[in-house]
Amino acid sequence: MTDHKHLKRRVRERMARTDESYATAHRHVTAHRHVTTDSAHPAAQDLEHHHEAALLRRVLGDDSYSEAMLLGLGGGIGFMYFVFEYTGQAPMLTIVAQAHPEPIIPLALKRAGVPHQIRRTGSAKVAERNLRTALDAGRHPICTLARHLLPWRPPQSFPDPVDVAVLGVEDQIVHVHDDRPGEMPLTDFMAAWSVLKKSKHQLIEVTGTAAGSPRVAEAVQDTAAKLTGPVLNNSFDVNFGLSGMRKLAAQLADTTGKQGWTRRFPDTGAVLDRLRDCLTTEHTSAGATRPLYADFLTETGHDVAATVYRQAGEQWSQVAAAATGRASFVEVAELVEQAIRLEERGVRALEQGRRM
Repeated sequence: MTDHKHLKRRVRERMARTDESYATAHRHVTAHRHVTTDSAHPAAQDLEHHHEAALLRRVLGDDSYSEAMLLGLGGGIGFMYFVFEYTGQAPMLTIVAQAHPEPIIPLALKRAGVPHQIRRTGSAKVAERNLRTALDAGRHPICTLARHLLPWRPPQSFPDPVDVAVLGVEDQIVHVHDDRPGEMPLTDFMAAWSVLKKSKHQLIEVTGTAAGSPRVAEAVQDTAAKLTGPVLNNSFDVNFGLSGMRKLAAQLADTTGKQGWTRRFPDTGAVLDRLRDCLTTEHTSAGATRPLYADFLTETGHDVAATVYRQAGEQWSQVAAAATGRASFVEVAELVEQAIRLEERGVRALEQGRRM
């Protein structure tokens, strides 16, 4: 409780200095608060950046596309809400606030018209050969690794993919760029590259420069469609988009039912911390990725929708701040309901902009 009082004091002090809102000041004060490793490691990420979009921009060159443009072309924002329950383990909250489930980087490259190759193989020897061939050609291939096997990432109880750019291999040491530069032994890199079944030894290699105009209208249309559903075309679609947001709000507010958070999550501090992380760092960026997506909309002339999504980003930041401040589940639910109303306005603005 003392830590929370100190945090709130620092936030209010920044508000007084900068005239920022509570959510914006809180985001800046806590930007590096939750990092569990040394700041020289990639996990000490800048919450202003989006992992996949920033990584791809680095590979393409900073003067090619903005981070916001690559995010938008890669699907932009989304919402997925699940609570996974396994025997002998506490329930695991998972919210993905960015485009999902289609991977952002391949889709962004496709819509940007950037020539590239995607390779997968069951052979570790072939995978290493593909990696070295790409590096010898002067390229920085993007490899999909198991997040929990990277030494600078926090441990997890399940494998979760993360994309990194490989900068080189020297003396059996692989130099990569995650959120920041890092290095690991080749044997450890190969282990992290081999464990994910769906993306085993996946390597994305950019082979040329973009030709033509990016497919912005298609990207905006796809984002709006996935927010309204369906996404998977099965019974799980209730957990996606606006429907998933409404389910989250309802279960937060439910104080008696088995699916309500009050009964489901006896460790309120842990689940509120997880909620905060899912809206700021885990498969997202600050404000549930909405502020960066608003930049994409501004860049592409969707000014009305951009204004709404900036407001939505502020509201999701308020939700994250409330979680950090240990607000009650019911209080958090009320903030989520306000975010949903903005999200509904945002989708309508996207759809109206698409028809213009």
